[in-house]
Amino acid sequence: MNIQAKTLVKPLRAALLPLLAALVLAGCATVPSGLPEITTTAQFKEQGKEQGKDQGATPPAGFMRAVPSEAQSRGAWWLVFNDPTLNALVEKADIHNNDIQAAAARLAEARALARTADADRLPQIGLGAGANRGAGLDKATASTRPATMTNVGATFSYEVDLFGRLSGASNAARLDAAGREALLQSTRLAIQAQTAQTYLQLRALDAERALVREQVEAYRDTLRLSQRREQAGDIAELDVARVQTEVSSTESDALALDRQRAQVEHALAVLVGDSASSFGLRTDEWSTVLPNIPPGVPATVLMRRPDVSAAQSAVLAAQARVGVAQAAWFPDISLTGAAGYASPEIGDLFKWSARSWGVGALLSLPIFDGGRREAGVQGANAQLDGALASYRTQALVAFQEVEDQLAAIRILQEQSVVQAQAVTSAQRATSLSDTRYRNGYISQLDLLDARRSELRNRRQALQVKSAQYQAAVGLIRAIGGGWDVPAPVAAAASAAGQAVAAR
Repeated sequence: MNIQAKTLVKPLRAALLPLLAALVLAGCATVPSGLPEITTTAQFKEQGKEQGKDQGATPPAGFMRAVPSEAQSRGAWWLVFNDPTLNALVEKADIHNNDIQAAAARLAEARALARTADADRLPQIGLGAGANRGAGLDKATASTRPATMTNVGATFSYEVDLFGRLSGASNAARLDAAGREALLQSTRLAIQAQTAQTYLQLRALDAERALVREQVEAYRDTLRLSQRREQAGDIAELDVARVQTEVSSTESDALALDRQRAQVEHALAVLVGDSASSFGLRTDEWSTVLPNIPPGVPATVLMRRPDVSAAQSAVLAAQARVGVAQAAWFPDISLTGAAGYASPEIGDLFKWSARSWGVGALLSLPIFDGGRREAGVQGANAQLDGALASYRTQALVAFQEVEDQLAAIRILQEQSVVQAQAVTSAQRATSLSDTRYRNGYISQLDLLDARRSELRNRRQALQVKSAQYQAAVGLIRAIGGGWDVPAPVAAAASAAGQAVAAR
C-alpha cells in the first residue's frame, strides 16, 4: 500500500467508526417483550359480600396473566333469559347491525394489511417490456442517428431480512389483525347486550304502562262514585275536582310512558338494522326469566373479555414495531436480477443473439438522516408506553365493571325484597281505605293518598325489577360473555326465535 492510499484510509476509518459504534449499540438494544403483570383476585370482592364474608380485594400470592382469547366463542348467552322474542332480536342484530358490519370490514382490512406485510418477505418476480428511442444507442457503429431500443424480459428482486425488520413488521401486522378480531368480538358482544337491554327496557315500560292505566281505571271508578255522592249531596264539588285531577294526572303519566316506549322501540329498530318507520314490536306480557348468577365466578373470567384481548394484542404489536424501528439502524441488502431480450430491431428481438441478463446486489445504509431513525425508535417506544397504559386501564375498567354489576345485583336483590313488602302494605292500605271511604269513615283525601302511595310503590317495584334485568345483562357483558347453554336448549330456543321473527 503506497503512502497516498494510507492517507486515504485514515480519514475513512475515522468516519466509519461512529457508524460502526451506532450499529453495535443498535444491535445491543433489547426489544421489550411480554405483557405487564396485572394483579387479580381468586374471587371478586362483591361475591365475598354475597357469601356473608367481606373478603376485600387482597390478591393471592403471585400474579396471573390473561391470555388473548379473541377467537373464543362468546356463546348464545341470551338464551338463559328463555324469551323467544329476545332470541330473535339478538340473532337479527348479530347479522344486520351496521356497527358489527363496520367492525368486520375493519378486520378484513387489517388481515389484508397483514398479507401485504407477509408479501414483502417473499421474492418479487415480474415481467416487463419497453421501448426507448434516442441518439447514440448503437455504440458499435458510433452513429448519432436516432434509434429505437426494444426490450422484454423478467425481473427478480428479494430483500434479505438479516436483521428481522421485515419479519417484525409482518408480526406487528398480524397482531393488529388479531386486535381487530378481538374488537369485532367486543362490538358484537356490546350490540348483543345493548339489544337485550333495550328489549328488556321496552318490556318493563309495557308493564309500567299497564300498571298506570290500571290505576287510571281505579281513579275513574272513584270519580264515578264521587260524582254520584255529589249528586246525592253527600260531598262537595271540591272532592270531585280532586279525583278528576288524579285521573288527568295519571293519564298524563301514561302518555309519557307511551312516548318513552316509542323512543325505545325506535332505538331497538336501529340495533337490529331496521328502519324505525317499518319496525314494530307489539305489547306483550313481560315473561322473561331472570337468570341466576352462578356463585364463585373467579376473576380469571376476565380473560374472555375481547376488549382486554384487543389491548393485549396492541401491546404486542407495539413491541414488534419497536424492533422494526431498531432494525432501521442496520443495512438493507437486496438481490436483483433480470433476464430477457433487447434489440434495436423488433424483428430481431427474440433472436438468441439479442438475449441479455444481469444480476446484482445492493447494500444500503444511510450515513446521515437528520435523526430520522432515532426519532422512529423514540416514536415506537412512545407508542408502546401508550399501549401499556391503555392495557392496564382496560384491565382496571374490566374489574370495575364486574364489581359494579355484582354490587348492583346484590343490592337490587335486597331492595326487591324490601320493595315487595312496601307494595304489599300499600295494597292493603288502599283496600282498607277504599272500604272505609265507601262507608263514610274516612275522607276522600285519605283514599287518594293511599292510592298514590300504592301506585308509587308498585312502579318503584317494577323499576327495581327492570334494574335487576339490566344488571344481569351488564354482568354478562362485563365478564365477556355468558355461561354455557346446553346444545338442545340452544337449538330449541333458536327455532322458537325464528318462528317469532317470521310472525
